[in-house]
Amino acid sequence: MSANLPARHRAGLLWRLVFHLATAVAIVMLTALLLTIVNRAFGLVAIENAIDPAELARDGVPLERMDGAALTAVLADHVSRGLLRRFERDQPLAERGRDEVYNLVVERVVDPSVVQAWSLWDSLFRRRAVVAEAMSRHPGARLVFRSWLTGSFIADAQSSIPEDAGVRAAIKGSLGTILITILFAFPVGVGAAIYLEEYARDNRLNRIIQTNINNLSGVPSIIYGMLGLTVFVRAMEPVTSGALFGLGDGSANGRTILSAGLTLGLLILPVIIINAQEAIKAVPDSLRQSSYGLGATKWQTIRHHVLPSSLDRILTGTILATSRAIGETAPMVVVGASTLVTLDPTGPFSKFTTLPIQIYQWTARPQAEFRNAAAAAILVLLVLLLTLNATAILLRNYHARKQVGA
Repeated sequence: MSANLPARHRAGLLWRLVFHLATAVAIVMLTALLLTIVNRAFGLVAIENAIDPAELARDGVPLERMDGAALTAVLADHVSRGLLRRFERDQPLAERGRDEVYNLVVERVVDPSVVQAWSLWDSLFRRRAVVAEAMSRHPGARLVFRSWLTGSFIADAQSSIPEDAGVRAAIKGSLGTILITILFAFPVGVGAAIYLEEYARDNRLNRIIQTNINNLSGVPSIIYGMLGLTVFVRAMEPVTSGALFGLGDGSANGRTILSAGLTLGLLILPVIIINAQEAIKAVPDSLRQSSYGLGATKWQTIRHHVLPSSLDRILTGTILATSRAIGETAPMVVVGASTLVTLDPTGPFSKFTTLPIQIYQWTARPQAEFRNAAAAAILVLLVLLLTLNATAILLRNYHARKQVGA
């Protein structure tokens, strides 16, 4: 034994170094991913105006110092009559504030647009080269530092113009979809796990069911998208479109938030079942036997002892499964998530888009500026995911402390 001890220590040290190296590689890759995203979400941009604001001055008064009446006159001189009527129909220009009319003039008349964008790295460490490139390619443009992740980016709807695009509809679509997913998958998954662990007998049928659940947890997500398209979008169209209840606008044809949420619910259902089964298995049998010895029924034992003791582990698995669902794109594409939605979803029977779909659509656009907007949308998705996970973890920890106190 003494002769083998140095070799065993060397082997242990070697494996410890391997594990440290694996951890370091994971941290480096995650850091590289975050830096790549941040690198695209901030940086210098070259902005050109369709009309120079100096050309819009009247009687020596520059545009930024004009009152509301003068700004209204500028707007009337430079936009079409149809657009002007639309503005008046939405709200008469005379009733709007001066700042609101000024913003309309800037947006519709001056019409500033991003003609080129540079990464954060280039903006910080190659600024001279960036300035020289901007002056040679776009001599009439002004160079400004821009954060693509702004309050207006979160609050605005999608647009065909990169600098005006926002993710408001995508955020609401993601939240609505994931809410339906949890409401469907959590009770069904936990209920199935309770049956399989506490009630089901060890026979061939139940072994086949268990094997299929284990296999379904590894099925590619796009297969679930095809299942959702067949079942929820087409076969259950009167329900998922809201027509059966006299709701919905009839234009979604089953391609609604409800269909998407149910599809994602099927996607994470096997994971929730397997995790809940393992959590229930971890409850000691002595706890069950003690409950039976005091005269409790099987359901009373499950309700008051087994589930409270395993709920923190069940919630942990649900958090991980939900995190996977939030970032799914392939099932949403198959089910029919829209790539251009300018109106907010108003309920489960509305057309929808989600943040992953929005990111996918923007990265496929030919304009390079949309990739900057996609990087900002990724940051929004990460913050949303971390916020939901943190909330769920706090609820889980609260329940765990409550159980210890009890």
